[in-house]
Amino acid sequence: MTRLDLNTELTISRLGQRGEGLARFDGGMIAVPYALPGETILAEVDGDRAKLVEVRVPSPDRVAAFCPVYGICGGCAVQTLAPEPYAEWKRGLVVDALKRAKFDAPVAALVDAHGEGRRRATFHARVEEDAGGRKRIELGFMQARAHRIVPIAACPILSPGMAGAIDAAHAAATVLIPLDKPLDIVVTSTLEGLDVDLRGTGTLDFGYMQALITVAGRFDLARISNHGITIIERRPPLVRMGRCMVAPPPGGFLQATAAGEEAIFGLISEAVQGASKIADLFAGSGTFALRLAERATVHAVEGDKGATIALARGAGGATGLRGVSVETRDLFQRPLAGGELTKYDAVVFDPPRAGAEEQARALAVSQVPLIVGVSCNLQSFTRDARILADGGYVLEQVTPIDQFRHSAHVELVGTFRRPPAPKPKRRGRLLG
Repeated sequence: MTRLDLNTELTISRLGQRGEGLARFDGGMIAVPYALPGETILAEVDGDRAKLVEVRVPSPDRVAAFCPVYGICGGCAVQTLAPEPYAEWKRGLVVDALKRAKFDAPVAALVDAHGEGRRRATFHARVEEDAGGRKRIELGFMQARAHRIVPIAACPILSPGMAGAIDAAHAAATVLIPLDKPLDIVVTSTLEGLDVDLRGTGTLDFGYMQALITVAGRFDLARISNHGITIIERRPPLVRMGRCMVAPPPGGFLQATAAGEEAIFGLISEAVQGASKIADLFAGSGTFALRLAERATVHAVEGDKGATIALARGAGGATGLRGVSVETRDLFQRPLAGGELTKYDAVVFDPPRAGAEEQARALAVSQVPLIVGVSCNLQSFTRDARILADGGYVLEQVTPIDQFRHSAHVELVGTFRRPPAPKPKRRGRLLG
């Protein structure tokens, strides 16, 4: 039976990995979401969890939250911490993760890459029934530490290009009320308007598709799709990638913010200066490959066929590229390895959250001089970095990037270099 302690006074010592305040209680540490270091609080303690009841002595670093549903919506973990200590905390997440993995590489200052805000969001929709038996859609983000939806009318961390996204998602979900299924609706801002991908519906019949086409027209959507299958594309949902214009596949991956994408590429570009042949692994629709191709020949490898088609089309419509080759390949099952890697001066890899363990093992036994790793997951990054280090690579520097502002997520770029092999000693000539 869990112990329940009401109105327990606690002193917060630091922020945890999820952005929660940590306090010592009953011989251990307990997490209190939305509490800040140095604060004296009252909390409702239930086992190893606690709920903030009152801040009795606030931190001097506490600022006002700017969102009316902060503390209820699970999207933001840290909104009330002043910018400087917030940046220190987020950089510290990377420092601590590297220390645990026994790396002593320098960690740069946190790069603020929020820019105009998030250009992509996943809204959750559920069918609710009122007291009169009428069904309606409840749409928003998931509640913190719960499976309930927090209805939202606006989200202040979204970019201006996402204006209308919530209304369009609600209209699409309303069409599908008779299905009575929980939906995830991915909305992406593009240069040609909003791109909407529905998930959770299953196969849709003609009537539903016609109704969704009407929604697309009413909200002037660029495209609407169902589980990655286009229902109607009124305009190609284009995104600029360097000199190229690319229409990613429905629901295709993009960096969370445009500023984040530019910041990551800037670090990659600086690291690979002088490389003439580059492999971009887990290349997506060409986020980095198409920019790198402006000064080097690039081989882009990606497992998703729709993404590689989009990448190839983007490259084909641009001028001034040195050369881009594209390969559709499951790098989890068949990593680039052996002699395939010998031709490259540098390799860039940006895998999903699970990381690139098998690809890292193949790289670890290669002679590629330079590897640049991009990740949004500290655990998988440090695992893959350890594989590379055990193979002889040196992690030279890591830069944390904050494109998930107010959350505990942090993007990072790490540079690995293989030291040159020592030259054999020359034997001296014997005279006389």
